[in-house]
Amino acid sequence: MSAKKWRTAISFHKGHEAYVRGYKLEDLIGNLTFTEAIYLVLKGELPNEKETKMLDAIFTSIVEHSIAPPSVIAARAVASGGNPMNVAVGAGVLAFGEAHGGALEGAMKFLQDNVDRDPEEVVKEYLENKKRIPGYGHRYYKEYDPRTRKLMELAKEIGFYGKYCRFAEEVEKAIEKLKGKKLVLNIDGAIAAITSEMGFDWRLGKGFFIIGRIPGLVAHVYEELTMEKPFSKRLDEDKEVEYLGPQPRELPPKYQRRKK
Repeated sequence: MSAKKWRTAISFHKGHEAYVRGYKLEDLIGNLTFTEAIYLVLKGELPNEKETKMLDAIFTSIVEHSIAPPSVIAARAVASGGNPMNVAVGAGVLAFGEAHGGALEGAMKFLQDNVDRDPEEVVKEYLENKKRIPGYGHRYYKEYDPRTRKLMELAKEIGFYGKYCRFAEEVEKAIEKLKGKKLVLNIDGAIAAITSEMGFDWRLGKGFFIIGRIPGLVAHVYEELTMEKPFSKRLDEDKEVEYLGPQPRELPPKYQRRKK
């Protein structure tokens, strides 16, 4: 058993030189794209051209999706409170959850656990147990998620459309058949299928979303810091807040310990 407290296979220093997965960091600079470097640190090996193109497309597909998602609202609100870039972006990342970005991990696990089973049998089991199937359904997209369609087309084009992608699309059909309602294979589900085809473990799921969305959060926070006044995200209580609690009332006599 190792006597050292920390263990890693990702990087080390030899003298004053840094090495990443065995490669000298200095040699990576100017030779690898950012996506290739990400693949290297996550997978441990350099990607081929197809792997780079696919992963690059995945990150591009999730880089930004408007000002409305919880992560952007959180990031901009925290920046509005007078906080610096790192704090506001961190707040945005903390807003990722099962309804926003976090489903990618669950979708990867779902696919990797069930890919060799009959899709209808799996869906029936989930429906009977009232369990949500991660990677399906979207607030706005009801017929299809255009980002999913684009990624799946690219996966077919460059050779990453295999059993996981087929299973994911068959599950979409099974949900509509058994539930009587269409829940589209969303961007989380599509990325889950393709990254599973690429051999990534499901526990990296949330990581993919974090990596892809950080640039968008940085852009929003920068915009908030440079275009808006501090505290500009305060709600107008008369126009935007519906109060549901008790109306104004007197404190009971026994609690009135100080004379007015």
